[in-house]
Amino acid sequence: MIRYQINKGVNRPIEFKGLKGPYIYVMAVGIAALLISFSILYIAGVPTTMLLPAVGIAGFGLLSTVFRLSHRYGVHGLMKAFARRGLPSAIYCNTRKTIIALNHDTVSTEKT
Repeated sequence: MIRYQINKGVNRPIEFKGLKGPYIYVMAVGIAALLISFSILYIAGVPTTMLLPAVGIAGFGLLSTVFRLSHRYGVHGLMKAFARRGLPSAIYCNTRKTIIALNHDTVSTEKT
C-alpha cells in the first residue's frame, strides 16, 4: 500500500517571521526603496555619517509600521480598510430629478 504525504498548509497565506500575506511584499518593496535611495544619495555625495543613521531610522520606521499593520489588520484586513475608506459616508441629493432619472434608466434597460 502506498502512503501519500498530506500537505496541511494548502489554503494558508504565506508567513515569514510573523508577517502574513501582502505585508511581505510591502516590506520587500520598502527595503528595495531604501537600498535605491541609499545608493542614489551615496553617489550624490552625501556623507556616510549622515546617510547611515537616516537610512537606519527610515528602515526601523518601515519595519515597525509594517509589523503594526500586519498585527492590527491581519491578512486581508488592510485591503478591506482601504475599500471601506473609498466608500462615501453619505449620498446627498437636493432634487428628485436625480432619483427619477435613475429609475427611468433602470426601467428602460429592463424592457429591452
